[in-house]
Amino acid sequence: MAQESTTKEPNSKKSTPKAKKKRVIRNFPAHPFEDALGLAKALYEFGGGQPVRRVSLFDDIGKSPESSSSRVLITSANKYGLIKGGYQAEMLELTPEGRKAADDQMQPRERARARANLAIKEIAPFAAVYEEHEGLRLPAKAALVDSMKRHDVGGDAAEEAVDTFIVNLRFVGLLKTLSGADRLIKIDHLLDDLPSRNETGLGDTPAIPLSRDKSLMTSGEAHFERIAFYVSPIGTDDSEHRRHSDLFLGLIVEPALEELGLTVVRADQIDQPGIITNQVIQYLFQSRLVIADLSYHNPNVFYELAIRHMLRKPVVQLMRKADHLPFDVNQVRTIVVDTTDIYSLVPQIDAYRSQVAAQVRQAIDNPDGVDSPLTKFLATKEG
Repeated sequence: MAQESTTKEPNSKKSTPKAKKKRVIRNFPAHPFEDALGLAKALYEFGGGQPVRRVSLFDDIGKSPESSSSRVLITSANKYGLIKGGYQAEMLELTPEGRKAADDQMQPRERARARANLAIKEIAPFAAVYEEHEGLRLPAKAALVDSMKRHDVGGDAAEEAVDTFIVNLRFVGLLKTLSGADRLIKIDHLLDDLPSRNETGLGDTPAIPLSRDKSLMTSGEAHFERIAFYVSPIGTDDSEHRRHSDLFLGLIVEPALEELGLTVVRADQIDQPGIITNQVIQYLFQSRLVIADLSYHNPNVFYELAIRHMLRKPVVQLMRKADHLPFDVNQVRTIVVDTTDIYSLVPQIDAYRSQVAAQVRQAIDNPDGVDSPLTKFLATKEG
């Protein structure tokens, strides 16, 4: 009787257990300040500044109060000092500083000071790094990562901390393009440029309605868990649309996603023979993430974005400043890139990369927290 071989076949398809995702320990909020402020503004508008029931607030903004994304958002708003009450609390309320930050009728200087303090000065590692570079040119990202590590941010979270830090600086006005370079300005300088009174009464932040690996680019063999599909107006060779898409892809999107272990694929990079429309739809269905560039209001891009919305899968939107968002998607967070001229674009490249990385990180960490007109509609129906 022949002895049964115990040698493992070289091409064995026996599956191996999926590695458990390592938990990232943060001593800073998981969301950029703008996202957390959106929750605070929704709370202020819903309750008129008074405490409100957590469940009622999230019902009003069309989100599940028990979803993981909602819980993380509440925790972030707490860490920023915008609200009181955790994700299990019956009631949520604004802190005094949170009310100043959320109230668009507040005097501009007082509102700006509150936002700068909450977004940067009250977050220990952010405050320490800001004080090191206050008044100076924004250093390279690697230098900022080292600074975060020196101020007790774990190595596995340091890049995320830098992305959130830069996004927060830009949002509250502490990162300005001066003399052709991004500089961290002093809070007093920020306030000096603002009027002492709110002359318009208009708000500036909407509340929440809240080298490439070619082996990855073959549709039939793609490792979709590692792919971000870049939906963009492509155009013909040497066309304006192609040059635009190549610029955004190579200068902003790919560098931002490289640190997250994602490979970016655009439709013209799919090398599998067959009908391109079918392949594009496969990537829309199976890719871990879709980056949608809405510049030029290209109809194909909006068609593909709608498919992704129907799937209720993560999307990150960006567009050039020269265009305007249609009303259908203008309540979804969109990264706006100023391509007016080289002097507007180049100094802000690192900031744009950080914005993309921050939004991508949130999207892949909370795939069930997809935010789109469709999810908002379904939330109201299912609630």
